[in-house]
Amino acid sequence: MWPAAVLLVLAALSALVANRRRRAHRPAQAVILSPRQSTVVARDGTVRSVQTAELTMGPQDQERLLCPQNLENLARTYWRFLSRVTVGMIRVVYGENERRVVLLARPLTLLRFEAPEYSFEPGHGNVRWRIRDGLLVARAGRGSGFLALDVRRLEDDQNGRGRLCIEVEVANFYPAIAAGFSMPVYEATQSAIHVLVTHAFLRSLSTLDLAKSKVGRFATSRPDAENPLQPESDGHQQVAERPAVATGPPGQP
Repeated sequence: MWPAAVLLVLAALSALVANRRRRAHRPAQAVILSPRQSTVVARDGTVRSVQTAELTMGPQDQERLLCPQNLENLARTYWRFLSRVTVGMIRVVYGENERRVVLLARPLTLLRFEAPEYSFEPGHGNVRWRIRDGLLVARAGRGSGFLALDVRRLEDDQNGRGRLCIEVEVANFYPAIAAGFSMPVYEATQSAIHVLVTHAFLRSLSTLDLAKSKVGRFATSRPDAENPLQPESDGHQQVAERPAVATGPPGQP
């Protein structure tokens, strides 16, 4: 467990350094909105952490991001960022109906998720991975909790630029470190590192450089098809991603 914690510390430091090096001109501006106490521990030991950023950009970029295909690409961008900041030591392995966050190799599964579920409505999109198990999950918490990415359109700013609220949420999570040691140990290590890395990911979105989804469930949508995230859409749609197998070499995210 401790080697994983050390690597997560290195990931956090790497994320901060990489983010500072790339603060050149960017097509968007990302501002972290998360309060200081953004992680809450319930009486039963479950953890909820919500990290939030506001992304400001030109109207055309906002429209481009608000589509099912780019919500799927945003999800893939999150996994790509996690792998990059750990220099490939932490990777995401795709399998049928699951995603594994592994340390170096598949047997060392830190977290295992169900395949993602997507939810769309006008001005709002959400992708959620339900947590199955993994080395970072306490035995009592297997099959509980989820990780989610949420994108919501906000009113344009005073200069007419588009704004999006982007959240990364972990909820109903039972940390193994807290069960094996104590909640203060978890809060000082894994929880603090998660916040640092997630903030670095949210700031990195100012480049608007989205990774291409490995699965591409929504990539085949017709150009003239109705976009369920746009205001003219009516109602609410929710879909679960079909089973997928990694398209790259074995072990690649």
